[in-house]
Amino acid sequence: MAEGRIRSAIARCARRGFAVSILASLAWARPASAQQDQVGPTHTFRTSATTSTQSDTALRFPFVPDPAKTPGAALQVTAKDICVPGYSKRVRDVPIDVKRRVYASYGIHTREPGEYEIDHLISLQLGGSNSVRNLWPESFRTSPWNAYVKDALEDELHRRVCAGTLDLTKAQRIIAQNWVMGYRIYVRPNPRPPGRRMRRRTRRQYVPRSHPNTESRVP
Repeated sequence: MAEGRIRSAIARCARRGFAVSILASLAWARPASAQQDQVGPTHTFRTSATTSTQSDTALRFPFVPDPAKTPGAALQVTAKDICVPGYSKRVRDVPIDVKRRVYASYGIHTREPGEYEIDHLISLQLGGSNSVRNLWPESFRTSPWNAYVKDALEDELHRRVCAGTLDLTKAQRIIAQNWVMGYRIYVRPNPRPPGRRMRRRTRRQYVPRSHPNTESRVP
């Protein structure tokens, strides 16, 4: 009889101990869960395995600019400013001597007509500045990443900013940090092969719509 009561007491204690351990584990997990709930969405530029490759981060000039020389710079403008038709033409101002300085900083002392253009890393239509910190020699001839491809990204980001679906500051950061990754995410995973029209325009020393002043005239 006494032995039975002892066994019942032990069982009750065991059940209580199990319940206590469950409550303790829940109490331990609750702060971590609450901490996660407090972390809001960030605006960090993220990529995924389906839209970018590890080799994208290893790209160097001439595919992407040297971040030490061209980190990117933007004007103090708003989405309303850049979405006014003709905005880019009004703010474009890169003197020839500045273009020469940019070429020299990248070690380009000779070039063929139509081989490069001095491009704005953050394009003018996204509020980019004419500062040398935002300029780099962009190649027309590299493949698959070149001036033609970057133009497509600039147009798409501008379209989204003006449609109100993308913040201007975020668009500037996307194109400044790694425009190739931005292209993969916001345009398509890989550039389309140049069509017949593009090949003809290339032979004619085509200059993108974002840079009407021909680079071949720069001595």
